[in-house]
Amino acid sequence: MSALGILGGTFDPIHFGHLRLAQEMAEGIGLSEVRFVPAGCPPHRAPPAASAPHRLAMVERAVAANPLFCVDPREIERGGPCYTVDTLCGLRAELGATRPLCLLMGADAFLGLATWHRWQEIFDLAHVAVAFRPGFPEGAWMDTMPEALRTMLRTRRETDPAALRQGAAGRVYAQPITPLDISASRIRSALEAGRNPRYLLPDAVLDYIQRHQLYVRPPRQTPTPGA
Repeated sequence: MSALGILGGTFDPIHFGHLRLAQEMAEGIGLSEVRFVPAGCPPHRAPPAASAPHRLAMVERAVAANPLFCVDPREIERGGPCYTVDTLCGLRAELGATRPLCLLMGADAFLGLATWHRWQEIFDLAHVAVAFRPGFPEGAWMDTMPEALRTMLRTRRETDPAALRQGAAGRVYAQPITPLDISASRIRSALEAGRNPRYLLPDAVLDYIQRHQLYVRPPRQTPTPGA
């Protein structure tokens, strides 16, 4: 049965780092599809700068030209705090117990996995496929991760990506990807400062940002004389 990849995030905004991670992990594992799941109300971080409808619209524009990618709006439509384990439970209910699901994430997110809501249940629902980005070499894993995560990794580590297509869930696979040192926070800072972040994100996304004046610092109010 074909394996499905899941890539969640605030996508505030989505950029080429997200897209390249999804493309390379899909090719490395042999995924038939990658679903981008924009977070509605992420519980472990500050609220996104752009509204949920805007972030959803940007993701839709970013993935439109790639037949391997699609958008899943369930977390935005659900409202309230959005937990990955709940999203995976919903997918399992729709897709059945046997289809392979791969939760895609960067190494930085993986190192914090033990702080996630009901994180150990994630392995009953999906594989976890980790992409190594700049600054997170594979050899640093065991030295930096919490003990609970280290113990889990010893029994679930998988080096053959084909194994992820043969089982529904439960394995951890790691793969290096092309290093693209791009971050959403850097893009937002550039826009706030009036700089052009073109070539860090798709033109369709940048055009949408500019049309809706997202991430633009409000003009300073000049005090009224005598006020």
